[in-house]
Amino acid sequence: MAIEKLIFVYNANSGKINAWLDSAHKIVSPSTYNCRLCDLTYGVFKEKEKWIRFRESELLNSYVQQLQFLHIDEFEKQYRSKWLPKYDFPVILTASNQGLQPFMDARQLNAIESTTELIEAIKMRLN
Repeated sequence: MAIEKLIFVYNANSGKINAWLDSAHKIVSPSTYNCRLCDLTYGVFKEKEKWIRFRESELLNSYVQQLQFLHIDEFEKQYRSKWLPKYDFPVILTASNQGLQPFMDARQLNAIESTTELIEAIKMRLN
């Protein structure tokens, strides 16, 4: 059975200024950068090729109908509800008619050390 939607929520806010500040932070003090999901899917200036190949892969698309990538402010604007649980970011959620469910939480994402490990963790959870 396919997942309707996987929502990737970065622990950052949207916008060009925020993107520039995040890139600078990754260069100046990478050990204190607070979005592991960003680190795993993006380099300093662009999306990682390995991640692009995975998210565009037939394998992923056979399990997931839609991928959505949001920053905290975009997520809160789009999914705001008094019933929405408090999430620690970054987080990956599944979305369906039954609502949002955690797919990988911040603790799990923060423990991942490489893009390859992230891809393998996603594959394992999809199977």
